[in-house]
Amino acid sequence: MLKPRPSILGLSPYRSPIGNRAGLSLDLNESMAGCSPRVLARLRSLSAQEVSFYPQREQGEALVANFLGLMPEQVLLTNGMDEALALVFATYLGSTELGSNEDEDQKGQKGELLFADPTFVMYPILGEALGAKVERLQSDEDLALPVSDFLAHISPRTGVIVIANPNNPSGLAASRADLLRIVAAAPDAAVVIDEAYVDFCDPTPTGATMLPDLAKHPNLFIARTFSKAYGLVGLRLGVITGAVEQIGYLRRHALPFNVNSAALACLEEALADQAFVREHVAQVKHGRQQLTQLCSELGLRLWPSQTNFVLVRIGAQLKPFIEAMLRRGIVVRDSSSNPGCEGCVRITIGTPAQMESVLAAIRQSIAETRI
Repeated sequence: MLKPRPSILGLSPYRSPIGNRAGLSLDLNESMAGCSPRVLARLRSLSAQEVSFYPQREQGEALVANFLGLMPEQVLLTNGMDEALALVFATYLGSTELGSNEDEDQKGQKGELLFADPTFVMYPILGEALGAKVERLQSDEDLALPVSDFLAHISPRTGVIVIANPNNPSGLAASRADLLRIVAAAPDAAVVIDEAYVDFCDPTPTGATMLPDLAKHPNLFIARTFSKAYGLVGLRLGVITGAVEQIGYLRRHALPFNVNSAALACLEEALADQAFVREHVAQVKHGRQQLTQLCSELGLRLWPSQTNFVLVRIGAQLKPFIEAMLRRGIVVRDSSSNPGCEGCVRITIGTPAQMESVLAAIRQSIAETRI
């Protein structure tokens, strides 16, 4: 009887959290501002030939490389960031399904994936699917990155370390110095910094991104997406960057036509319209500040976010709160299943017009649940 590999047999499938789209969906960290009008105009102008011919990913990679200040050989475009992560994991993680750890070491395989909870749900799914040993660290009550635990758990068996910075669902950003300590401590492991939300970070003296550090650390990868600040989530466009040699290894098994023609056609306009991105980011930061202030007034615990969402601890009344928000036509994300996030809800920041009603709905829903 045909059976899959043991790692697939025991894997629980990821189920889309998308439910009823009626009302205001503030549960998926999508851009509530949509995409640039220039992107929409380019979509409408697609010719029959552009749709019927195979896409040329290399042209898009040259555009992104120029925008990021890298060489095209350091950039690989992917079908969303999920594919970028899958390529890195498949390239540098060995399977623990056959033989012992000693056997893996003898074969030169590194079968351990290392990350800290709470974080992006796809990390363990991708690692487990490959048959890797998933090493989950747990952040403290403050949900800050447990740097010391990372340093203590790095071993010759560590194949991939992945860190979302800023993190999802906490919204917190770790310092560049702490991240570089981890990168330097694991020269033989692929260290992936997931910068999906980096555009929403407040300015720092050294900058939020680790792109400048790629030149000094050949084991470092930076993953980006055009889903968040650029509002292109429906076009599925991600980027993985790193050393030329390492990106070359990813290209060996990347699908040749993985990025579709519509996404590539819109990429140039998305990059060119930085005024749209800056305005959207500024609006998100203002809405984030408004939500932070409201939670402070209501006595709710929240974490200082550097993303387009905020994690708030509602506590024992979490379910009634979510239901009360639903009655007001607003969907928020129950994050209580994430380790360390018991009683927490994640709320995406809406547009300025949306935030007025969102803040009122939160105030009313909290008042209802406290009766």
